[in-house]
Amino acid sequence: MKIKFLIPGILLLTSQLSFAQITTGQLTGEVNTITTAVPFLTIAVDSRSGAMGDAGVATLPDANSQHHNPAKYIFMDKDVGMSISYTPWLRKLINDINLAYLSGYKKFGDKQVVSASLRYFSLGNITFTDIVGNVTGQFNPNEFAIDLAYSRLYTRNLSGAVAMRYIYSNLTGGQFVQSTSTHPGNAVAADVAVYYHKPIELNKKDAIFTWGVNISNIGSKISYTSNDEKNFIPTTMKLGTGLSVDLDEYNTVAVTGQVEKLLVPTPPVYYEPGDTTEDGHVVTNGEQIIHYGKDPNVSVPVGIFQSFYDAPGVAADPLNPDDRSVMREEIREFNYSIGVEYWYAKQFAVRAGYFHENPTKGNREFFTVGLGLRLNVFGLDFSYLIPTYQQNPLENTLRFSLLFNFAGLEKENTPKSE
Repeated sequence: MKIKFLIPGILLLTSQLSFAQITTGQLTGEVNTITTAVPFLTIAVDSRSGAMGDAGVATLPDANSQHHNPAKYIFMDKDVGMSISYTPWLRKLINDINLAYLSGYKKFGDKQVVSASLRYFSLGNITFTDIVGNVTGQFNPNEFAIDLAYSRLYTRNLSGAVAMRYIYSNLTGGQFVQSTSTHPGNAVAADVAVYYHKPIELNKKDAIFTWGVNISNIGSKISYTSNDEKNFIPTTMKLGTGLSVDLDEYNTVAVTGQVEKLLVPTPPVYYEPGDTTEDGHVVTNGEQIIHYGKDPNVSVPVGIFQSFYDAPGVAADPLNPDDRSVMREEIREFNYSIGVEYWYAKQFAVRAGYFHENPTKGNREFFTVGLGLRLNVFGLDFSYLIPTYQQNPLENTLRFSLLFNFAGLEKENTPKSE
């Protein structure tokens, strides 16, 4: 990717260095998207969930559980495994943005698991220019996150996990932006997850009922400049449930549903220049006075709790903008996923799913399909994204995952008895 743009334009590169400042006039259509730094942390990294509408917090466990819910590792039937995933990202727009993911786990007895992962996001090659178009340098922006998690079984059917994460984001290569020096952003974060996994009988057929919760990226704000301006990372709450049923000896069907929400402040609506506030003050250019909503410049804990009630609200009547429903906008901030998975003989899988994000909150809406193959030593997953409208930047997104079963490898290398 070779892009020539003014140096200030770097602020638009995948993450924003300040909260969006929404005015009443800009809220036409009630669009009020929540933005954070390091949004690559929210991308579904593996092909299995990518084929099931990005749902994964409550699906049956696999080697990629680190991203969705590390508490699932406890219920893996193998003691050790790993996975490598690769996603060419936004290929509808750019040909060299890529997401790579490496994860693995090791069980210690029946009640403890240690897992780790590395997520690397490359944004291609950027050509920097000054305000008159002179080339000032080239750089390959990149971001990565390293995770380490510990999972433990609490009861026969319930497990929990804590993951620690280091986040590195280098978007500018030290370039000056509007006479301000920039530097790579660094942050630390944690995930807290719970998973319930219970074998049941459904209409005289063996089944497994699951549910899961994961609050991810609870951590420090991140900064790219030498001033005090810091930005929230995408703290996210995911809740889901699932059911897997063995129809007979060879056929298994699983369904899952998931909701998720960003636990960061919603941008408020600001008065426009010339407006008069309730106390009679006339707003001038450059003033930032909140009209509807809450102040987004709060601490991380306050931001998490405030995210459930801080929306500026949706006007029920365009002619009466002061009559606003906060709850209606808060409900719009939940994303929904559903997924279906069919297995034949535990070796070949067909998957499909759907993901919905409200049009006023980002408008990601797509169907997904995929295939899976499991052999004794390794497995292969593939997924394909189908947007619900044309010219979607996510169109034609492919994901590939390769899973390794080291227990199966040891079994193959064990000499057969005479």
